[in-house]
Amino acid sequence: MTVVTRLSLTHFRNYADTLIEPGGGCVLLSGDNGAGKTNILEAVSLLAPGRGLRGAALSEMARSGGPGGFAVAAKLGETNIGTGTLAAAPERRQVRINGAPASVNSLSEWLSILWLTPAMDRLFTGSAGDRRRFLDRLVLALEPSHAHHAARYEAAMRARNKLLADGPATDADWLAALEAQMGEHGLALSEARTRTVEALDAALGGSAGDDFPGAALALEGWAGGALGDTLRGSRARDSAAGRTTIGPHRQDLVVIHRAKHVPAARSSTGEQKALLLGLVLAHAELVAVRRGAPPILLLDEVAAHLDPDRRAALFERLAKRGQVWMTATESALFDGIAVASRFHVETGTISSG
Repeated sequence: MTVVTRLSLTHFRNYADTLIEPGGGCVLLSGDNGAGKTNILEAVSLLAPGRGLRGAALSEMARSGGPGGFAVAAKLGETNIGTGTLAAAPERRQVRINGAPASVNSLSEWLSILWLTPAMDRLFTGSAGDRRRFLDRLVLALEPSHAHHAARYEAAMRARNKLLADGPATDADWLAALEAQMGEHGLALSEARTRTVEALDAALGGSAGDDFPGAALALEGWAGGALGDTLRGSRARDSAAGRTTIGPHRQDLVVIHRAKHVPAARSSTGEQKALLLGLVLAHAELVAVRRGAPPILLLDEVAAHLDPDRRAALFERLAKRGQVWMTATESALFDGIAVASRFHVETGTISSG
């Protein structure tokens, strides 16, 4: 089982120099709002590809008033992972595995991380882009190569959009090469998303009567095929629109309350939270089976939004999972969790207890 046994933060957010050494199972962080609990979860989330659970610019993560740049270092078994930025290049993220330089995308080969934050309460009513990014995080936990295909597709699409802005006939050969790349990597993206959605939908279909309502899932939008040929035929339209109008970057995750047969967006606020939590728990169980180790879960202020029965049901399910980092303003919200590493967070400091 992959767990973080040591986490150090240097000039990260409101932490100048902090060390935390948790055990497996639940890692419970309590403290006042604004103390820095979510910052710790964000630091853990940077052990995976991407911009972390806030999606913030890297330059925002460096401690205000510090020398510039930041570092997050973690120990996972015998593996040491470090990531951060230098003051001279605040938006260039660096990664080291056991001291050797590595790519950001390679992090997905070492561990998988999932998270829920209060901002995600609006996932079902928010934009398709938010749901697509959420889905890609789920896919990445199951298929680490997804990050590579996503990066190559996005790079090719940006280059194509720039060429189209200069006029479709500016460099027809280069345009065709970019469209071929988008076709190759776009198909891989779509197929991986489809596999994940189908597997999760099947898993959630067996959760009837569970404390968390089951969701029915589907992928909406471009469904694969010869994307390169389609892009060649849409150059004029895309040039006029100033963007690429078709492809996997336009897909959306459709979520339905399975028992009530209504879109999640039309469910009550409490039902939406329960649907989302049930989806993440089912996915964590799927990752554990597929990859042979459960993902690390980061749950920010989740317990406070659950009634006592659902909170007890959540703690029971988490007891069977891997390492789970949770935050709350009051330690009493963690009552019912027997075995855990408990920490109290004050502004820029962490203490056991």
